[in-house]
Amino acid sequence: MKEKSSAKQVKPEIEQAAAQRAKIKARAARWDLDVAVFLFLVLIIVIILLFQDIGVEVVSPLAVFGLSMVWLVGWRRGKVLYQRFYEEEMFRLEQEKRATAEENTDIDEKIEATIEDIVQRALRKRWH
Repeated sequence: MKEKSSAKQVKPEIEQAAAQRAKIKARAARWDLDVAVFLFLVLIIVIILLFQDIGVEVVSPLAVFGLSMVWLVGWRRGKVLYQRFYEEEMFRLEQEKRATAEENTDIDEKIEATIEDIVQRALRKRWH
């Protein structure tokens, strides 16, 4: 019973830590090389059109569309990466929690064994 109640208390903390780590990783990975190349492609097209004396009325909507696409692709990629990183972090944190619980159980068993040994030695001394 105690393990279930303590697991429920720790779970929101684990979820919060996993969400925070996943968010940081997703922000870092959102703007990859593909997005940067697309952004430079839009910039090059805008510069070429301006040097060809194409009006700003044509170039500016093209530039806005290109920047919007870069933002949309980065946002979608960040969303997908966030979900993947979140699942990885949840798995990793759950594994750490289990390892810590097993370690604590081993320590408790060792303490109980040593106390039991001490009591048995004391009883043996009294009987002999």
